[in-house]
Amino acid sequence: MVTVHTIDELQKEKENLSGSIGFVPTMGALHHGHLSLIRQAREENHNLIVSIFVNPTQFLECEELDSYPRKDIADNKICELAGVDILFVPTIDEMYEKDELHIGAPAIRGYVLEGEKRPGHFDGMLQVVMKLLNLSGATRAYFGKKDAQQLILIIQMVKNYFMSVEIIPCEIVRDERGLALSSRNIYLKEEEKTRALVLSRSLKRATKLVMTGELNVEIIKKEMHMVLKDVDELEYLSIVDRNFNILEKIEIGNTIILLAAWVGKPRLIDNIWI
Repeated sequence: MVTVHTIDELQKEKENLSGSIGFVPTMGALHHGHLSLIRQAREENHNLIVSIFVNPTQFLECEELDSYPRKDIADNKICELAGVDILFVPTIDEMYEKDELHIGAPAIRGYVLEGEKRPGHFDGMLQVVMKLLNLSGATRAYFGKKDAQQLILIIQMVKNYFMSVEIIPCEIVRDERGLALSSRNIYLKEEEKTRALVLSRSLKRATKLVMTGELNVEIIKKEMHMVLKDVDELEYLSIVDRNFNILEKIEIGNTIILLAAWVGKPRLIDNIWI
């Protein structure tokens, strides 16, 4: 594995590659969720590039960029053992100029749910993802379904800008008790980890209802709210189609149930695709 920190170094190392390129962009603090993306990309491509970059433009002023978990030495070792060919770890100055063009999230899908709670977040996310996709020259890029709205917007960006990369959605990875893996889980105390399990339990409850024939959204949400009573704050619970239109009735094969909640210090998100 070669680790590079500049765009020039990345382009030079890419000259030695032949065949398809799999790409996994991350913000570091890698866990088994990231590793599942890396392993799938390794299996499906001749070459593998992983990036680690904590992107400042997707953090709001009230969010602490400096406190985002960082595990540089461990991340490097994980990538090396997973068979990564090039690890790209740029600086902020390498990725951004002082006065540059900006990409804006779509006016509707970019400003509901996560976009409403974190205004401007998706603008910064799309901006850096476009940069990284262009720099990597990826044949395929791998993103987890846990960040469902992010994934849908990236797919739209690739379509709208006619980018020649295939976006591969990857399943959510959970711990042995069902908690969706996240770098922010490190901030959960043991008691909070137990309480946080209600997120996945509420989604399981919704799935069971759908499997038994219940398609009424209000009934499903009522049942989920009962399960979610132990979170500190439920920011949203929404049932939408793949275009993020609010549904009144479950559409099998076209529905995402999403929620965001505070449990202790971290803000957690989870979802299920039906």
